[in-house]
Amino acid sequence: MRTVEEWIGKTDDAAVPPRVRLRVFEKFGGVCQLSGRKILAGEAWDLDHIKALWRGGEHRESNLRPVLKQPHRVKSGEEQTEQAKADRVRKKHLGIWPQSKAKIRGGGFRKTRDI
Repeated sequence: MRTVEEWIGKTDDAAVPPRVRLRVFEKFGGVCQLSGRKILAGEAWDLDHIKALWRGGEHRESNLRPVLKQPHRVKSGEEQTEQAKADRVRKKHLGIWPQSKAKIRGGGFRKTRDI
């Protein structure tokens, strides 16, 4: 049983201390949780939130997992797209999304009728 308390970030963008990075890395056996392969010595890796912060996740040790940089970039890009759409839908629902300034263009009425 571990006697060290779980690390919890004071803010959502607080830097994760190296000792916590090491604990998370060892907890998952040094395996990237997105690609499933072992993270080799010298490879760039990040800590990813299991439950994204924008979805209500917390910036704490138990919500972090090791991932390689490249798969993490792909996952983060997909999440940002999903978050932007959710924000747009919510804003439209609340009526605070800007209305289009463009007028609807149509063909208008014909000058002559075909009989």
